Amino acid sequence: MNIFARFAQDESGATAIEYGLIAALISVGIILAATALGDSLGNLFNYIAGELGGAIPTEAE
Repeated sequence: MNIFARFAQDESGATAIEYGLIAALISVGIILAATALGDSLGNLFNYIAGELGGAIPTEAE
């Protein structure tokens, strides 16, 4: 019975789970931010490429 009482009072497993949940939430936040930033950056580069498309002469001209 002493083993069960010690196991019930041990909080190291709960602390590890809490740290794991915090790490998972931070990871999700980083992924969402990178996705949003990536889309915005891609749109910006596409816009710049479109604007520069007429400014750069091709070899045929």
